[in-house]
Amino acid sequence: MRVRDIPNLLTIIRVLLVVPVCVLLLREQFGAALSLIFLAGFTDWFDGYLARRNGWQSRLGAILDPLADKLLIVSTFVVLGWLGLVPYWLVIAVLVRDLLIVAGGVAYHMLVGEFHMQPTMVSKLNTAVQIAFCVLTVLAQAVALMPEWFTSALVYITLTTTILSGADYIVVWSRKACRSGFKLHLHD
Repeated sequence: MRVRDIPNLLTIIRVLLVVPVCVLLLREQFGAALSLIFLAGFTDWFDGYLARRNGWQSRLGAILDPLADKLLIVSTFVVLGWLGLVPYWLVIAVLVRDLLIVAGGVAYHMLVGEFHMQPTMVSKLNTAVQIAFCVLTVLAQAVALMPEWFTSALVYITLTTTILSGADYIVVWSRKACRSGFKLHLHD
């Protein structure tokens, strides 16, 4: 292993943290789960810092890093939904958005050309909101309950950014496909 591989190793550690986070949540050991979520967040920041500071960015890292983030976020949403702490329709919205992005990326790659993962500002905002939602939901179970109005506001803010981010990806990828000269021809 080379020193320049440390960011990718940290990302792999973040992926491996998903299982214990989910197990701890399912056992309702919210404080311990929150500790691992914060550890995952630290490794996310640190691997990005090392990669940018030292010029250690790689194609593998560009794929693994957002994948690790999404794996942790989506898994946390699913488990929190299973526990009844997140409305099922919000879990479905998060899952549909991410499936849409994956399907869009695969379709783009197959029909248009090489696919480069480039999160938009709306997507970055959505990721931040989803992370904050998960952390605050787990924190509320570990420490103290949040007021109902605050929880409701977080649910609808998260839903709004999730929908906007999915729509934003559709618009951005459609424009890129059109600029590349891609034309969809339907035959009878």
